[in-house]
Order: sequence, then C-alpha cells, then structure tokens
Amino acid sequence: MTAEKLKKAAEYSASNIQVLEGLEAVRKRPAMYIGDVSVKGLHHLVWEVVDNSIDEALAGFCDLIKVTINTDNSVTVEDNGRGIPTDMHVKEKRSALEVVMTVLHAGGKFDKDTYKVSGGLHGVGVSCVNALSIMLRATVYRDGKVFQQEYSRGIPQYPVKVIGESDLRGTTIDFKPDADIFQVLEYNYVTVSGRLRELAFLNPGIRIILKDLREKDEKGEPRSDEFFSEGGLREFVQYMDSTREKLISEPIYVESNKGTTPLQVAMSYNTSFSENLVSYVNNINTHEGGTHVAGFRRALTRTLKTYAEKSGLLEKVKIDINGDDFREGLTAVISVKVAEPQFEGQTKTKLGNSDVMGAVDQAMGEALQNFLEEHPKDAKMIVNKVILAAQARHAARKAREMVQRKNVLSGTGLPGKLADCASTDPAVSELYLVEGDSAGGSAKQGRNRHFQAILPLRGKILNVEKAQEHKIYDNEEIKNMITALGVSFGTNDDHKALNLSKLRYHKIVIMTDADVDGSHIRTLILTFFFRYMRDLIEQGYVYIALPPLYQLKKGKEERYCWTEQERDAIIKEMARDGKADSVNVQRYKGLGEMNPEQLWSTTMDPERRSLKLVNIESAAEADHLFSMLMGDEVAPRRDFIEKNAKYANIDI
Repeated sequence: MTAEKLKKAAEYSASNIQVLEGLEAVRKRPAMYIGDVSVKGLHHLVWEVVDNSIDEALAGFCDLIKVTINTDNSVTVEDNGRGIPTDMHVKEKRSALEVVMTVLHAGGKFDKDTYKVSGGLHGVGVSCVNALSIMLRATVYRDGKVFQQEYSRGIPQYPVKVIGESDLRGTTIDFKPDADIFQVLEYNYVTVSGRLRELAFLNPGIRIILKDLREKDEKGEPRSDEFFSEGGLREFVQYMDSTREKLISEPIYVESNKGTTPLQVAMSYNTSFSENLVSYVNNINTHEGGTHVAGFRRALTRTLKTYAEKSGLLEKVKIDINGDDFREGLTAVISVKVAEPQFEGQTKTKLGNSDVMGAVDQAMGEALQNFLEEHPKDAKMIVNKVILAAQARHAARKAREMVQRKNVLSGTGLPGKLADCASTDPAVSELYLVEGDSAGGSAKQGRNRHFQAILPLRGKILNVEKAQEHKIYDNEEIKNMITALGVSFGTNDDHKALNLSKLRYHKIVIMTDADVDGSHIRTLILTFFFRYMRDLIEQGYVYIALPPLYQLKKGKEERYCWTEQERDAIIKEMARDGKADSVNVQRYKGLGEMNPEQLWSTTMDPERRSLKLVNIESAAEADHLFSMLMGDEVAPRRDFIEKNAKYANIDI
C-alpha cells in the first residue's frame, strides 16, 4: 500500500460518518427501500452489503470478498477492507459502527474525501438490511483488535465490544432476513452468482468467492464459484457472446477519463438478430437505461452511418436505415462513474444526469471512428450486417401489419382456440398458456370462467433465438399469443417497441407439463417474451404455474407434493402404521393426467396455487442463459446441464 493510501486509511474514522436520518420508516414500508418484500427485495439485502465491500475495493483497500449462503438461508459477507470505523462518533456519542448499522443514510458515502464514487449511493445501506433482519452480526477487524455488535430488527443487543485480537483487517456481516417482513426467505444461487459475476467483470482485480452451504456436490463439497476478471468489460462482452457466432474478431473497447464522467465501453457484433446492451452507473445495473445509454446510441448511429456513407457502402441500398438497424447483433456493456447520480424511472434504475449524455457521445464517437478507420475489414462486416438488418426490419413490418390487419378483418381478432374470460378488466384477468389440447381441455373445465382465460398451444413454438423477426409472425402459436394478449409492436422511433395500452391480462401464466418437453416449451415461450416482450416480464405480468409432481393416496386421504423432499416427509406422516408402502404414490408427468377438479385445486385456484413470478435480476445473465440454451452451440449447453442438473431448480 502506498504512503498516500496509508494516510487515507488512517483518516477513515468516525469523523467521516455523516448522519442523515433514522430507521423508523424502513420496517413500516420496506418496499419503498428495497423494491419489494418478495424475491427481488430479499436478494437486494445481499447487494447492499456487498456494495459496501465493493466501495472499499473502488477506494483501493479491498481485493477479496466472500459471500456464503448458510444452511438456514442466512448470509455471510466478508471483505478484507479497512473495517468499518469503531471509534466514538462525536455527534452521536456512540460507536461509529453502531451509527452505520442503525441509522439510515449514515456512512462514508456522503463524505467525498472518503469515497469519490460509490455504488452504495443508490441504496439505503447496510442499516436497511439491519432493520429488516431478525439477526445481524457485524464483526470488524481493525487496529489489531476484533470488534463485534449484534442486532435484532435494527436494535443493538449490546454495545460494541472487543472480542479478541487479530492482525487481520476487514468487515464480516452475518444476517438473517426477518420472516415477518419477507414473503420469500430462500436465496437463489443462480441470481446471487449472476450479480457477483457482473461485479467481478465491472471491477477487475477483485476476487469474489461464493459458497452455498445448502447444496453439496458429488464429493460432499458446498456448491461454489469464484469470480475474477483481469480484462474487465472486454471479458464481460466475450462471456455474454460466448455462445454466439462472432462477426468481428475482438471486442471494441473504449475508455475515457476526460471531464467528470469516467467511461468504459466494450462492444462486439455477432450474427444473431437481437441487441443486447447492459449499462451500469457506479456498478448499479441501470435496467431502464438513461442518459449514458442515449449518448452511446447516438454516437453509434451517427459514427457508423457517416463511415458507411463516406465509404460508399450504402450507395446501392434503396431502403432507409435507422438507429435500430445499427444495433442488431450488437452486444455492449457501458459503465460510467458519476459522483452524484440522479436516478429516475419506474424502478429508479434510469440515469437522469443530462451532462453524461454529451460526455459519452463525444468519447464514444471519437473512439469508434478511430476503430472503423483502423479496421476496414471489420467495419465493412458491421455495415453489411446493418444493411441486412434494415432489409429484415422492412420484412418484419409487413409481417406484423399482416397479422394486425387479419385481426381487424376477423372482427374480435381473438384466436379461435382461446377460451376467454368474462371479465374485461385486465387487472383481474388471467391468461393461462397451456401445453397441448388435452391439458387445455382440463384447464377450460376446471377454471373460474369469470377471470381465467385459457389458450392451448399445440406443439413447440418457434425458437426465436435462431429466427429472423419476420419469420416469427408466421408462426401460428406466436400469432395466437400476440392477438390473445392484445399487444402491438412498433412506433415511429422503435420498430420493436411493445405497446401494452391494450393488454388484456395482467397475469400471464405459463402452464406446461413437469417433464423434459414441458421444460423445453416453457423455455421457448420465455425466450420469446424475453426477446420481444420484455416489458411484460419487467412489469411483473409473467408467471410460471407450479403443478404438483406427486399425488399421495391412502384410503380416502389425498395429498399433493411439489418436491421429492415434501413427498418423503408426507409419506412418513401418512404411513402412521409405519408401512410406507401403504401409501400410493402417483408421479404426474403431464397436466392431462389430472382431472379438471384436481387441476383447479392444485394449480389454478388463487387460494391454494403456487405461482412463480418471472423476473430479470440481471439482463446480461438472462441473455447469456437464453442464447446458450436456445442457440446453435451444443457444448456450452451440455456443460450447463451437466453442472446444474443436480440442483434441478433453475430460475431465469
């Protein structure tokens, strides 16, 4: 560590901790602070704690972070940073550690000399995690000593105390979410690993280790992953595109530290038909984009179009080319650092700082122009891809118009196979997308006709990952879904924009068989929604039905089970005479095996059913997963299935 860093480390003390407001409102309105009290909010607790460690790394004092999901779904986050200050806070008259852990918006983030740029600025810090945890223990290794304090629902259980001596430095936070607050208490390994992988790419040189003590491999070792990147965003783009055919040999990389907005961009082109752009501000995933994304897109379109016109590559093209065409087959990661970010949008993940747009536009334009001039072969391939995209866009528009025209001509425009519901209020209406006519028949008979509509899908829908857009609108099952939903595509600015103003159902439930074919059909539908109707997922309209896997019978007693563990436990409970073979076990392979009453009571009745909300915690991870599962490359798909089959429950 340099002398300057040592001096700064020494200066990080209680005087750097500024207090803004108390914790009172967090437990009353938790969703206001962490998004929701379901899966997203539960995982947000981990992000808040890890963000503190990442901020230490950004400041140059931490290079190792360990995250452990414990057997009881509590979480441990350890780092080797400076350790949260433990000396007395002058204003608060108590340990700075206690202030950080119990006062909302108290921390070093608000002192610009401590953290120049902080990822934690978007959230409400570890104190919010503390308020929403039944137990939180903070252990600090600092100044040769080990300090500790425990809390319950944000309340200290004892003053900060010294529990030992150590040459180590850093902070360890153990916390267990409060069951009185959260509807879901089980952490998802894939979600956590996806976010930690992102952070490793965004912060090269930091080693992040994830362990899950709930899962064991064949050797009896905990499920684990280690994330470390030297190449940063270049490696991130290569990871995202690893299952696609490359159009240019190496990613285009832009780094600029001019002005007040440090910028990093890595981008590449592939032969696919979709754009995949992910953006970050101070490590925060800005799902809704913002000024940094607008600046990037403006520079990309202007620079590529100017180059293509000057080089004469557009002379024979007779159709107009727009911004969308320059982004087909594009994979890009944008990362900016902003000292005081202003977030807006529905989920506060849209950057609003107006000065960032110009800074990104200028830096990106200069760098891309240089690349195109220095790599004429790659430049020509990109422009040819743009021309093909423009031609495909025109064909897709005609196909879309044809679908919408047919709907108008046929009166209601609704598919004949749709058994619609009586309600016309989208807020209470549900659409079940059901695999096959047999299950569709049971679902139609068993449903509540007032608010539940059934659309049977015959066979497997088109794999949109491998198809040009205009081919998609020729697929009968996809046409039926589009028309049943009532959505439309295309605006003057964006031909792929989804118009939800006439969406007919606010619950879209994918209900497929619990076998390999059913999983494949579900993934095909989810791929279509992710690529062409992502707004449905992001606004929380898409669900997966969870029909039971087993029916257990003994005499007149019937029970249903959704997992093997549940099955084994209930068999023991039902076999009161000690004879497990006295319980008849039926494994459901298809929805058609259930009669209408069983399907209603187990899978469709709002009072008793289980539905899994589909959400996109990480667009980059979801993109990689879909392109790998549904793309042409067999080896990555086989490796993924072999690695994850034993864990069985994989969320998108």
